[in-house]
Amino acid sequence: MIFKINPINPQERLLTKVVDVLKRGGIIAYPTDTYYGIGCDIMNKKSIEKIYQLKQRKKIKPFSFICSDLKNISHYAKVSNYAYKTMKRLLPGPYTFVLEGSKLVPKIMLTNRKTAGIRVPDNRICLSLVQALRNPIITTSATMSDGTILYDPSLIHDFFHPIIDVVIDGGPVTGHPSSVISLIDDFPEILRKGLGDVSVFE
Repeated sequence: MIFKINPINPQERLLTKVVDVLKRGGIIAYPTDTYYGIGCDIMNKKSIEKIYQLKQRKKIKPFSFICSDLKNISHYAKVSNYAYKTMKRLLPGPYTFVLEGSKLVPKIMLTNRKTAGIRVPDNRICLSLVQALRNPIITTSATMSDGTILYDPSLIHDFFHPIIDVVIDGGPVTGHPSSVISLIDDFPEILRKGLGDVSVFE
């Protein structure tokens, strides 16, 4: 199924349908401010394992997940004053922040160091989904097995059908990765330069 959702003013009835799919353990593809992402409810372990298989990824490398705002992040990560001020200045935006995960985060989503990558993309569709679901959704780029990134919702649908239950067509995306910044122990470290200004951390 492909749902065409307005990126500026997402239709509530379509968002509700997608959230129902997520609540049932479904897997979706959706736009972010970087790539099209593939995700599911962070609390559904079976769905997460399906995405590991789909991406042919080892479980020692957890996926990042999307929160709706800073308050939402504070439920799933330990946020110091420094981390809060830093993220408040940059989010929503094309950044992935690595933080120490809280007890609410399933173990399958944490590294050996109990850290997690967390995003708040500048995209109304995915933020609205998280708000309506009331759980974060995991995020990994929609790529083919050879690493080719898929930007077209219809191609994503054709390539991943029937593993993905719903593809959201939310229009074009930038097609560049997020910048990844670790804020562990209040020591900022640039792990990947992507979209977004990282000069403040250099």
